[in-house]
Amino acid sequence: MRSYRELFRTPEFTPFFLAASAQTVAQTMGGLALGTLVYRATESPLLSAVSMFGSSLAQVLGATFLLSAADRLPPRAALTTLPLLFATATAALALPGLPVWALFVIVLAKGLVESVGGGVRWGLLNEILFKDGYLLGRSVFNMMSGLMQIAGYATGGALVALLSPRVSLLMAAALYAVTAAVVRLGLTRRPPRATGRPSVAATWRANALLWSSAPRRQVYLALWIPNGLIVGCESLFVSYAPASAGTLFACAALGMLAGDILVGRLVPPRLRPRLGFPLLLLLAVPYVPFLLHPRLPLAAAAVTLASVGFGASLVQQERLVALTPDALTGHALGLHSAGMLTMQGVAAALAGSVAQLTSPAVAMTVLAAVSTAVTLALMAAGRRAERVTVAVPERRS
Repeated sequence: MRSYRELFRTPEFTPFFLAASAQTVAQTMGGLALGTLVYRATESPLLSAVSMFGSSLAQVLGATFLLSAADRLPPRAALTTLPLLFATATAALALPGLPVWALFVIVLAKGLVESVGGGVRWGLLNEILFKDGYLLGRSVFNMMSGLMQIAGYATGGALVALLSPRVSLLMAAALYAVTAAVVRLGLTRRPPRATGRPSVAATWRANALLWSSAPRRQVYLALWIPNGLIVGCESLFVSYAPASAGTLFACAALGMLAGDILVGRLVPPRLRPRLGFPLLLLLAVPYVPFLLHPRLPLAAAAVTLASVGFGASLVQQERLVALTPDALTGHALGLHSAGMLTMQGVAAALAGSVAQLTSPAVAMTVLAAVSTAVTLALMAAGRRAERVTVAVPERRS
């Protein structure tokens, strides 16, 4: 599968794509509205950052206890039920007078459910397109995510400015309901990819198997840590520039879109594996000058350039799928999604804590520097592994 036209001619891909688009807009609108609502109530960069990305912290619990469900649930039923739960939770966040602690309880519960949804979704994408089309399909989903985030942040920013954060939350809840309807009407019924009942023991066994491979471990670390730290920088946009946070988020989404087009469509397959680590460095380095408090046009340009580096995840996901048995594809991609989102939540909490003690600009610079250091360490480890592989003589049969 080599073209977008071929991709959208694939049965079920279009409704699956449209449902994911509506869900992405709902997530971005709801996240920006909730972060603004909490910041107005508390004036705390930490609480604002955690409210936007705190649901990711619950992903580690889902990855530890629930992820075996990703391959053991009927995909259509799961992807219809989950948006309805998200719609209910998002509408509850809009209730007037809801205490801040109750907001965080709902956010964390939503994240726990989301940890299973990622595995179901990406496992189903791999079924619809098969492995030869997964990278192109995932690149289109990432491009869609960039465009829908731009639309979501622009719409959410306008609703927050002109009406209120609570109106934006209610609109997000309605979009989640639309997602559920599109999935139910547009996808066919499929059996689960794996047999047996979901259980904690099955989750642990699959996690142990996936983590036992050194190449997969390196891919997971590259997918989780540099990405998460830069999302921690993004979590401070509201406190860094309260009046322009929507603009910065939209610029980040635009850069991510450019990176996905570059990696998914323009770069030849033989060159893609070489771009993983350079793109991770690009993801972090433009945030270092935020220590100097650049004006909004320069800050927006830096955010856009940095976000091109999110294209690295496509390179790493392609390698992960190649290294994973078919029966564990949903679990492996769910573990990637859960681990990445968990790290994003941890980084948002870390960024908010540093910003609370110093300033948002200092915190963004610190996280960018740490992300750069981690990427360089992973590059060095990868080169050592390559030298060891080359040095081991091939065994004769």
